[in-house]
Amino acid sequence: MSNKHGSLSISCENIFPIIKKWMYSDQDIFIRELVSNACDAITKLKKLEVIGEYQAPADQTDGSEGAGLKGRVDVIVDNKAKTLKFIDNGIGMTADEVDKYINQIAFSGATDFLNKYKDKSDADQIIGHFGLGLYMTAGTKTTSGTEITLYLNEDCLKYCNEYAVREVLDKYCAFMPTEIYLSDVNAEPPKPTKDKDGNEVPPEAPKPINDIHPLWAKTPKDCTDEEYKEFYRKVFHDYKEPLFWIHLNMDYPFNLKGILYFPKINIEYESIEGVIKLYNNQVFIADNIKEVIPEFLMLLKGVIDCPDLPLNVSRSALQNDGFVTKISDYITKKVAEKLSGMCKTDKETYEKYWEDISPFVKYGYLRNQKFAEKINDFILFKDINDKYLTLPECLDVKPTEEAEVTDAETGEKVEAEVVDETPKDGENTDEKKEEKPEHTIYYVTNEKQQGQYINMFKSAGMTAVILRHNIDTPFMQQLEMKNEGVKFKRIDSDVTDTMKSEETEDETKSFKEKAESIQKVLREALKKEKLEVSVQKLKDATIASMMTLSEESRRMQDMMKMYSMNGLGGMDDFADDGQTLILNANHPLVKKVMDTPEDEQSKLISEQLYDLAMLANKQLSPAEMTAFITRSNEIMMQVAGLK
Repeated sequence: MSNKHGSLSISCENIFPIIKKWMYSDQDIFIRELVSNACDAITKLKKLEVIGEYQAPADQTDGSEGAGLKGRVDVIVDNKAKTLKFIDNGIGMTADEVDKYINQIAFSGATDFLNKYKDKSDADQIIGHFGLGLYMTAGTKTTSGTEITLYLNEDCLKYCNEYAVREVLDKYCAFMPTEIYLSDVNAEPPKPTKDKDGNEVPPEAPKPINDIHPLWAKTPKDCTDEEYKEFYRKVFHDYKEPLFWIHLNMDYPFNLKGILYFPKINIEYESIEGVIKLYNNQVFIADNIKEVIPEFLMLLKGVIDCPDLPLNVSRSALQNDGFVTKISDYITKKVAEKLSGMCKTDKETYEKYWEDISPFVKYGYLRNQKFAEKINDFILFKDINDKYLTLPECLDVKPTEEAEVTDAETGEKVEAEVVDETPKDGENTDEKKEEKPEHTIYYVTNEKQQGQYINMFKSAGMTAVILRHNIDTPFMQQLEMKNEGVKFKRIDSDVTDTMKSEETEDETKSFKEKAESIQKVLREALKKEKLEVSVQKLKDATIASMMTLSEESRRMQDMMKMYSMNGLGGMDDFADDGQTLILNANHPLVKKVMDTPEDEQSKLISEQLYDLAMLANKQLSPAEMTAFITRSNEIMMQVAGLK
């Protein structure tokens, strides 16, 4: 059979309900489309006026000499007639143009107009490039412009209500480039009022519902701080002032303008939810379009206007286009430059904002590779001394001073030794790097629970950064992956050399033997088969015991907690894994236990030292707390000589 060619025949009655449902999923979009068409008609006429092909009549200008066309769109509601009218004073259409453009789908008169006049004037942009037309009856207008009357079906009668239409106009048309007026033909006209002297005051003239010169369309140098704040309150209805903002203003290689605000939030009590409103030639398209707005920036609030966006026919979604990726990359770049620039030139202000903006930065670091690369050296960490450090500064931190610690028996202060890690002459530094991570950053998750460890660090002249939020665990892991040689350890995961006194070989051997004896007793008494006990000489003799949990075990526990929260269980098997009870050989109680580990009193003290060490890390379970209280009473009875 030979190939056949022909044209498809489409029935309007069948295709238009499909088009209506597919293209315009939101019913109220038809108002936006008709107002957009009206604005385009006015823009076209203004272009012709600029090149001398049209002269606006005096009654359609603002009255000043040489003034051009004053565009106006009227939306008129008539509840009784069940109609909605859209009237503009734009270019209008001839009968031939109606025949040419209205009868075809996906064929726009705007495209022809742009092609014809693209080299003569590009001062304003045409909104619509693609769409559907409407049939019209014969007109009687004697002036330029178009009047469209919609007769509303039963399922659309809510649009006979002025307030419902105003809500739609506020949503889509609040910043369209032509003044838009809304009125109700059945509403009573406003009446004159009287001033305090009894004189009659005429009613105010109608005001447009939109702002034709939005703040983002201006150049940043022409905008004041108060204007930025007022715009933020108006658009986002947020009573709290934003921390700061980024004004985007780009003409090449694409046209993009906008303002991104960093809002002030309380991450302890508020969810982090932002909104980025996307506009096309000042026409609202949608909120949070993920193809244009990088995911992490959706935590911010802002507006972006990009006339070059490749929109589909309904403007409610984007067509696939590599150009959109470039826009997203540009926005990411500008945000990173703003933050890094602030850190470089005004670090004091940057530090002031950090607690509020850190969730955005950390989330962006996790979700966007390009942002992570640009912001890596400008992430701030607050340390236990309330000082803010960048990542490079954290890596350079070493013990800064010889701190003072106390001998438990004499009460005298003892000088702490500061370890000099500078390579000696002839020392192979490459071998040292293989023995331990090149850089270790210690961190704190709870200043109260980890207070004992914080004091030890301060006494040793060391510091640690504070990372207390849920996002910090994956954030640390990403930092380790992206910064070779960097390792994060929680402050209670280890006892550093700067906190220990020197031991002789004989002492080390003896401590190991004593620890094994105590470990056997505690494992049996506490029913904890994985518990490790270590006896060491700590410089701070006021500390009898402390608990450490290896970083690897802690991260495994965090992972299992997440699975447990998702209903997958598995927490109990890992609860005690990685625990090490550190007993200070310089403390009298530990010396007592070391000398007689099997003694009943020593057993009592060992169990108490374990619980005291655990209390510095977490709450005891009800059963553990009951045993601790009972044991505490027993010890006090013995001390008082009552038993």
